[in-house]
Amino acid sequence: MSEIELKASQFREDFNRVKSEIGKVIVGNEPIIDGVLICLLAGGHALLEGVPGLGKTLLVRTLSQSVSLKFSRVQFTPDLMPADITGTNILAESASGQREFRFQAGPIFANIVLADEINRATPKTQSAMLEAMQEHCVTVAGIQHRLHEPFFVLATQNPIEMEGTYPLPEAQLDRFLFKLLVTSPSFQDLATIIDRTTGVIPEPIEAVIDAETILQMRELAREAPIAPSVREFAIRLVLGTQPDSSHAPATVKQFVRFGSSPRGAQAIVTSAKIRALLEGRYSVAIEDIVSVALPALRHRIILNFEGQAESITTDSLIDDIVKKTYSESEIKVAGA
Repeated sequence: MSEIELKASQFREDFNRVKSEIGKVIVGNEPIIDGVLICLLAGGHALLEGVPGLGKTLLVRTLSQSVSLKFSRVQFTPDLMPADITGTNILAESASGQREFRFQAGPIFANIVLADEINRATPKTQSAMLEAMQEHCVTVAGIQHRLHEPFFVLATQNPIEMEGTYPLPEAQLDRFLFKLLVTSPSFQDLATIIDRTTGVIPEPIEAVIDAETILQMRELAREAPIAPSVREFAIRLVLGTQPDSSHAPATVKQFVRFGSSPRGAQAIVTSAKIRALLEGRYSVAIEDIVSVALPALRHRIILNFEGQAESITTDSLIDDIVKKTYSESEIKVAGA
């Protein structure tokens, strides 16, 4: 077995070990667990959307316990201030008795940060997350403070309770690698949840990998090759979200105001590389691109007024884009 095969095998083993530990607590929702772990290994951030009580917060807490990383939680409320997240300078007394300003780090200084109900805070406070999510640092009083690596933000939001909430700015949404939709459990999953939470206390979660291992897994995933034709398929998908593009289907031209930024293409390719390794392949296939298209693009498409009035979903538009991109690829191959 070659070195790359050994590394890929270890990659899958570590991924499945973490997933197994999370499975001790979280029932069902395997696509959500896979999506969160892919975001962590891709160096991106995840946005979980679902009604209360579906285990979004529990998932993040369980993840932090299984990967031996520093965890912090920020409960977003309308009166939360930016300094409550990033930290602030405080007046302290030194050992010599002199007074000086010292930086008191906020909860953002952790490896895994849970931004719980992020849409309950004002845009001013939400914007405090932008620099941290993009640059992995915060600036307070003109001084830049680096965050701990790996750094991963997992935000939750409630899609049905609109009173007292503030929609996330498009610039902030674009910073999330994936938007994952958490759905209600099935009959069997609900029965298992009841048994686990009302019976014998389950076995504790074990930390199976550490920060260094995660950084090594990130590096390996970036090394996975992608063929020019597969990369072109991903590019056509992203261009298909833009209503003024020739690659866009009719539904996108009719219902979309703005499409995805280049971050959408970056998110698709990076996460598709991870999926390829998990599937036992050493290069990205078109099926990997398609499998991550929904979570990578659904929050990067902005509907126009007609689309909102018609209750069009971005997921249905992405399905149309995938079909058109497949069609274009077949035409190109036939004409080659």
